[in-house]
Amino acid sequence: MSEEIFDVVNDRDEVVGQSPRGEVHRRGLLHRAVHVLVFNSRGQVFLQKRSMNKDRQPGLWDSSASGHVDSGEDYDACSVRELREEIGLRLEGGPKRLFKIAAGPDTGQEFVWVYRGDAEGPFELNPDEIERGAWFAPDEVTPRIAGRPQEFASALRLIWKRLAAAERRGL
Repeated sequence: MSEEIFDVVNDRDEVVGQSPRGEVHRRGLLHRAVHVLVFNSRGQVFLQKRSMNKDRQPGLWDSSASGHVDSGEDYDACSVRELREEIGLRLEGGPKRLFKIAAGPDTGQEFVWVYRGDAEGPFELNPDEIERGAWFAPDEVTPRIAGRPQEFASALRLIWKRLAAAERRGL
């Protein structure tokens, strides 16, 4: 299997070239990713615990589904693909865009679009990607992240902080 190819972008998230995954990460080049948070009818969020086989942040709790945008792919198509590949979820009409985060150290130099999906599960977890998953009440996620940040992927910590701030403002 050949190495994934990512679009390399500038600081305005405009494509300026393409490079293999390993080179993008090794050189810290700006690239694109998505994170999807899936909520159930009780308001709980499904989080995944990343497989220990992952090359980045193995064994940490992360968004319901997340991943890199492939070269030539757009963010919305990637969100649909990642939901299907990681947790076996197909959403009618795809997930809803929430907000975008600029590339930086906490995102691994990725511009990230964050999405929301609504589903009840159960999900078919991809064992290459996910060790396990669980539903969490949002009001328990914040103190867990605050008390044990080392157990959560850096991008999820950033996403959750921004999501909580938006909810406090009533957005």
